[in-house]
Amino acid sequence: MGSQVRLLIVDDELHVRSSLAAWFRDEGYQVALAGGGHEALEELSKNAAEIMLVDIKMPGMDGLALQRHVRKLAPDTTIIIMTAYAAVDTAVQALKEGAYDYIVKPFDPEELTRLVRKAAERYLLMAENRALRERIEAATVDFVTAGEGGMREVLEQVDQVAPTDTAVLVTGDSGTGKELLARLIHARSKRCFFPLVTVNCGALAEGVLESELYGHQRGAFSGAITTRRGKIELANGGTLFLDEIGDVPAKVQVDLLRVLQEKQITRVGSNTTIQVDFRLICATHRDLRAEVQSGKLREDFFFRINVFPIHLPPLRERTADILLLARQFLQHFAGQMSKPIHSFSPEALAALEAYPWPGNVRELQNAVERAAVLCRGQEITPELFPFSPKDAVQPGTLAAVEEAHIMRVLAECGYNITRAAKILDVDRVTLYNKMKKYKIERP
Repeated sequence: MGSQVRLLIVDDELHVRSSLAAWFRDEGYQVALAGGGHEALEELSKNAAEIMLVDIKMPGMDGLALQRHVRKLAPDTTIIIMTAYAAVDTAVQALKEGAYDYIVKPFDPEELTRLVRKAAERYLLMAENRALRERIEAATVDFVTAGEGGMREVLEQVDQVAPTDTAVLVTGDSGTGKELLARLIHARSKRCFFPLVTVNCGALAEGVLESELYGHQRGAFSGAITTRRGKIELANGGTLFLDEIGDVPAKVQVDLLRVLQEKQITRVGSNTTIQVDFRLICATHRDLRAEVQSGKLREDFFFRINVFPIHLPPLRERTADILLLARQFLQHFAGQMSKPIHSFSPEALAALEAYPWPGNVRELQNAVERAAVLCRGQEITPELFPFSPKDAVQPGTLAAVEEAHIMRVLAECGYNITRAAKILDVDRVTLYNKMKKYKIERP
């Protein structure tokens, strides 16, 4: 982590600058030095610094004045104030004006290292979030198309809920883009400049999940050699995304319910509560109401997370999305692999449309990536796909046209069978038989 972060140490005492520089270079950080405020601003104008260690008492321009200039010149830079005990009041004023934290001299180098490490973790999370936000805003079309009724409704729901702090529950089959939707909501929220922190609840055992969520104190358990902040604490000010929320054990449900009600956490092995402020988004491919009925999910926990549900339809119900997504994936992978691939053959396009995509958007992305790896020319052909023609309705056949038309009408009608049958000019029994023939299931 250190090598990704540049540290600017500002102190008028040479021995302080030199010792700190040696210490943090050994820790793997890139380090620059400045003997005063004006020198620091000159350095910042040439080279950005992710974190600044700033002495509060310096001749000429003190640390507080320097911080005010930095806020204008480099607002994303994280500032840690170094102060003598007698100047703590000034350091507190610096905190009020946006400093990340302060440390009192003479300080323990290991304590300062932990503080810098926490600031670096925060910076990297925010940097990742900004990059994701840019990619999401640029690639929203990867997720939806204006012509599809189901996805248009999803996007309208995003526009309604994103500016609020309301808890969101995203449901849908695996591979439909639930995490992308969570990132889209975060990117359009007022918390977008703070981290979005993801936890896959289904991938962790109960004890590990608790430590991952709440953090732990040094010595809390075997192997806990340092104090560690949990994901909830890291999400402070931003968004916490709990994927596969239906897999959370009962005890963790109880603890999370308390956290959501009180906005406080306690690290494992500690008795001290920490105030937290975050927006919650959960996702699952499970039927959570059935989980409640079976006793696997607490009813009060379900009601707490299910304030604003959004359901993502599978790709087979978004046929107009398939070719648009495929072309965008191809453009991405061709650029990534530096290959001159710029199109699909007509046969490849037909095969993409005909295939049912049980793995949804993720499967489509993987199929296009594989085809790009194997392609030796400028055009993707159907034999490069991981599925065979027999897996799909033969492109160009009457059956393919009929199936696509039925799926499109059903999607536009929200799978209202009576309305769809009327538009198709058939009776309900005929429509049910057609759906059975083409294995079209109601969501």
